[in-house]
Amino acid sequence: MQNNPQDFRAVADIVTEKLQTYLGESQAGKGKVLVQKPIAELAQSMQLEKWIREGGFTPQTAGEFLDVYLPNTQHMHHPHYIGHQVSVPHVASSMADFVHGVINNPMAIYEMGPAGSAVEHVIINWMLEKVGWFKGEHLGDFQKAANSGGGVLTHGGSVANLTALLAARAAIAPESWMEGTPNDLVVLGSEVAHYCIARSISMMGMGRNAFRPVAVNDWEVLKPEDLIPAYQSAKDEGKRVMAVVANACATATGLYDPIDEIGHFCEENGLWFHVDGAHGASALVSPNQKHYLKGVERANSLVWDTHKMLRTSTLSAAVLFKNHKTLSTTFQQKGSYLFYEKEAIGFDIITHTVECTKAAIATKLFWVLAAEGEKGMAQFIDNQYDNTKKFRQIIYEHPDFDCPYETEANIVCFLYTKFGNDNVFQLALQNEVVKRGNFYITSSEVRGVRYLRLTVMNPLTTETHIKGMMKEVIAVAADLQQQ
Repeated sequence: MQNNPQDFRAVADIVTEKLQTYLGESQAGKGKVLVQKPIAELAQSMQLEKWIREGGFTPQTAGEFLDVYLPNTQHMHHPHYIGHQVSVPHVASSMADFVHGVINNPMAIYEMGPAGSAVEHVIINWMLEKVGWFKGEHLGDFQKAANSGGGVLTHGGSVANLTALLAARAAIAPESWMEGTPNDLVVLGSEVAHYCIARSISMMGMGRNAFRPVAVNDWEVLKPEDLIPAYQSAKDEGKRVMAVVANACATATGLYDPIDEIGHFCEENGLWFHVDGAHGASALVSPNQKHYLKGVERANSLVWDTHKMLRTSTLSAAVLFKNHKTLSTTFQQKGSYLFYEKEAIGFDIITHTVECTKAAIATKLFWVLAAEGEKGMAQFIDNQYDNTKKFRQIIYEHPDFDCPYETEANIVCFLYTKFGNDNVFQLALQNEVVKRGNFYITSSEVRGVRYLRLTVMNPLTTETHIKGMMKEVIAVAADLQQQ
């Protein structure tokens, strides 16, 4: 395969044909969701070492490679994929990936990707508008008013949450960039906050113990009344609270923290309020679902992944700030070959993010919105949230299943109870279902209890598929009991 337009077209035609078949069969529910072969067997069947050592890929052999590669992937588009919080990407998002793969514009510096930079700024303004932090007259209004928000897209929610916490540190201890993080800073947050929060705190040099967990209820929703003793305890120790972190929504249960109440507490005490909305912030797009984030405008920062509920491929996550000036205070580093005085035709993003090289990831969401529009995106979110409630009711009404709480987002936790609620058995159930490959589900431990767990990401998943999943669980349970 030569690096020229002719071979590009030839291999693109073959790859497109293979992916079209893959997509069509997956969406039709043909075959298994997942086939897991031993890694050594997979490496050998794909002839990985041969191709690395010898080269020689042609359009034809590229197609033959995909004939082995594609069957051994997680089939996200299959309606029986009801697993992790990863989007089933819209085909429009895939086209954005295709374009970027050819042009490769690392657009953190405007001159390295003007078109991608323009798209990102407009997409950020659209997201800020949904939060209530955009004050422009139209999405292309880049003249930031003093009371307008700002933001940047990053490669994933972990980087976005780290960026938000760095901003909180800059607000309370601006000397940190030069002198290091003071040892009296702590962060309050839900005891089931995503692990990247504690990881970020440790990366910032504060130490894991600087995260002070606030109690949650039985279904992992933060109890706002417990913020008061947690805050008082930190003050009694001579600590300063750098930030308070809320979940929108909890990873395991899909339930939202009471954002409005937490925001009120933070305003009363002058504390930075951060909302980790990686999964659940997409409810802001729907007039019917945005009430779950009531009070989000009180936050100082918000993380919102597009590669979860906004139908884009991985990775693309926004970190948004109520005050656009936050972007210029978080990072204070200079590089003479990048940060120099020049006529500003556009905006450089490099000063606002951890990443120096950044793909034009906003184009993923733009292509989806351009295909579906805001109303189409809202309908998708409504569909997933509403269907999940229906699916939960179907499971709950079966005498051998239990769903202990009402759903809010698109996540359902449930137990198969015919043979008891033993954690080991529930985990064995999930493992065997995944091993058989007909359905893909996950499990999660909530307050010491192991639940089977669905995340309804695929718009093609219907009540019939859920009933089929239940039959699979029943059959697997019976087989396990006989062993």
